[in-house]
Amino acid sequence: MATENTNLSNYDSSTLPDATKFRFGIVVSEWNSDITEGLLNGAKSTLIDCGVDSSNIKTCFVPGSFELVYGAKKMQQQHVDAVIAIGSVIKGETQHFDFVCQGVTQGIKDLNVRYDIPVIFCVLTDNSVQQSIDRSGGKHGNKGIEAAVTAIKMAHLNQSL
Repeated sequence: MATENTNLSNYDSSTLPDATKFRFGIVVSEWNSDITEGLLNGAKSTLIDCGVDSSNIKTCFVPGSFELVYGAKKMQQQHVDAVIAIGSVIKGETQHFDFVCQGVTQGIKDLNVRYDIPVIFCVLTDNSVQQSIDRSGGKHGNKGIEAAVTAIKMAHLNQSL
């Protein structure tokens, strides 16, 4: 969990499983694109830093965070070892925030339970734009980096069991 004194971007690639043969899918919400593009850049650069060839990273875009579930399901069918679902939902004045966050969370959980390709939850659910900025390349680092590290670990786990 991100806090004032925690940087999500810290990782040591030498302690991670070998990722050179893995293929990754990344599904990105176009809504709040200033935030999601930062998360995407963090995830892609981390995968490449960990030895993944850029040709083994497939990216697609969906209109909003709610559509991430469908996009992730379709990406699971693309012969990838893990999928990263990237989105940003910022609380407003209505209950829309709650419905979207619950739907996306449950949907990604359902994909993980039903299918053998792990889907990594990289959806920021923040109370303000500033909180999202802080977690997508700001003072708390970049949650996209954390999602990429998690994707490598989960792809390795899936392959090893």
